[in-house]
Amino acid sequence: MRHCQINKFQQKGEILTNNFKIFTLAVLIILVFNTLAMAGGIFGPPQTVSKEAGGLNTAIGYFYHEDTFKNDTDHLIRQNSIYSQVGYGANNMWEIYGRIGVSDLKIFDCFNPTDALTTTTKLDFEENWKFFGTLGAKGFYPVNKIFGIGAFIQGTYHFSSYTDSVTGTDNGKPYVADLKIKNLWDINFGIGFQLTAPLNIKLYAGPYVYYSEAKASLDTNIPGIEYAAGNVSIRNKSIVGGFAGVDLPLFKGFHLNVEGQYADRFSAGVAISYTY
Repeated sequence: MRHCQINKFQQKGEILTNNFKIFTLAVLIILVFNTLAMAGGIFGPPQTVSKEAGGLNTAIGYFYHEDTFKNDTDHLIRQNSIYSQVGYGANNMWEIYGRIGVSDLKIFDCFNPTDALTTTTKLDFEENWKFFGTLGAKGFYPVNKIFGIGAFIQGTYHFSSYTDSVTGTDNGKPYVADLKIKNLWDINFGIGFQLTAPLNIKLYAGPYVYYSEAKASLDTNIPGIEYAAGNVSIRNKSIVGGFAGVDLPLFKGFHLNVEGQYADRFSAGVAISYTY
């Protein structure tokens, strides 16, 4: 009898060790690709929605993102993104996932001139629907049947440059200038605390750290417009935030996930997933 108990403990230990190795490998893969890493979507509950025996889950989601980017001055950034996700998880403890989607980009007061001799026909930068990709991994430890703790890492990269044109006058002479935002990427790492309520409703919240960066390039030097010709780095102002959400089982493998995030500004998203 005692021998059987020892074997059971050994088997559980081997399962936990293997799961930890798989999760560690997934995190390393994400870290390697963080150079391929803004609006990547929600983080989701710490615990995978895949079946315990292991399997795929897919999702479609929408994310509304606001942030403040800085160079010499601060600018409000706003994005709307739509994405599709595929993930694989097992043992209710780990998951890796990837996303592909499209996003717009708006930078407020980007073309607001600071030189009295310079005028512009508009103040805001706007561009629509460019492709982005996201990679992520998460791990979860169930303290008991109700409470658990998890961690995640998620990176997003925008494959195409965002471009917008501005016209105006410089010292009475008309001009046309193109501003390009390229190599836009972000990386997020966070810890989540999960509470499982009746009907298998999952409530979760936690802190995260975040870094995002892009290159801004104006093709013509215009006095009074902030971005000079050449590459100028812009990045997020705040690096620490918090998130909270709820995952609601619907029917026949479908889940509804609603989440809010706050760093320097508030962001929110919703996703519907299906477990195979």
